[in-house]
Amino acid sequence: MGLNGNEVSDTQYHYLVAILDSSHLLTFLISLVLIIYGSFRGISLENERNLEKERNKENEVCKESSILGSHTIESSEAICFPLAASASLLFMFFLFDSLQMVFALLMAVLATMACSFLLLPACIFALGLCFNPHRRLILPLVGCFTSAELLSLVSSFYIVLLWVFTGNWLLMDTLSMALCTTMIALVQVPSLKVSVLLMLGLLAYDVFWVFLSERIFSVNVMVNVATRQASNPVTLITNQLNMENVVHPPNLLSLPATIMFPSSKHDGQFSILGLGDIVIPGLLLCFLLKFDYHKSIFINGSTAKFKPMYFMSSLIGYLLGLVSATVASDVYHVAQPALLYLVPFTVLPLVVQAYIKGDLKAMWNHPTSLKHPASISSKHII
Repeated sequence: MGLNGNEVSDTQYHYLVAILDSSHLLTFLISLVLIIYGSFRGISLENERNLEKERNKENEVCKESSILGSHTIESSEAICFPLAASASLLFMFFLFDSLQMVFALLMAVLATMACSFLLLPACIFALGLCFNPHRRLILPLVGCFTSAELLSLVSSFYIVLLWVFTGNWLLMDTLSMALCTTMIALVQVPSLKVSVLLMLGLLAYDVFWVFLSERIFSVNVMVNVATRQASNPVTLITNQLNMENVVHPPNLLSLPATIMFPSSKHDGQFSILGLGDIVIPGLLLCFLLKFDYHKSIFINGSTAKFKPMYFMSSLIGYLLGLVSATVASDVYHVAQPALLYLVPFTVLPLVVQAYIKGDLKAMWNHPTSLKHPASISSKHII
């Protein structure tokens, strides 16, 4: 039985209103901002590392420090990662109640480190107005840090404390955003092949645990773990010290594993997006931005004509994938594996575009071939 014109119009209007809900719009916007910032931060860090390698060490006692180090994913790791992620998911599903305080403390430590990484540029700028932000301090038993790094670390610790003592969703979102940008900037994929292996493996992981896990475990394991709250360690401490009347931290904490925004149309409802749905495509887009960047340097000799062609086209695809996942969630009224939409919208147009422009071979195998002039034709100038 078909729909008449009015019913079709009403249905389209309903989907449009759902997409334009403030929670969805904020999710779209913040996801794009995190990927863009994390990708450009990744290029900045790569340039800093290259400059440091060429620079003679003037002080061997206090070497260049970094609060966090980078890691490059290899093909074997990309293949095994979905299995490791599944094991971790099951571990949290079965043992969360027993180890929830351990998980909360671990996330607090990781969030502090990630937030310090996020705040570091702002701290460098702020200290640079009056002091030398790169002045080095040696802390016994800890290591060597710049004054900006110490300021970012202390500021991050304060933000995490506020989250623990209030449980505010906005602070949790801030920590989740810090984790996203940190992982995008510091975790690298060396080639398109590794990125595709990782994304396809996690696509299968996402589809299985969202759609099929309920048939085996009688509950949606992915949703259960992602939305479960942990006992607040501070509440336990205050109870032990009989300080319940002094401080009033929440008994439960939502861990920074998702980004959530409240709906302006439905009180108490939130739009929730897992960090993996930002980070995993973000790793691909960060790789593409670096590819565009190095290709511009290779052909033009500088970044004056730098145009992030592949990065922008895949970023648009990512946005379309997010919108599609949102519409599907509203149509079927069940949680959707976002990677089911994000992977095809980002990877397929990219492969076609790179093939047409003659960059697919270099991009797929290893972009180090950009170091050699013969690898790219002059007609493929960005």
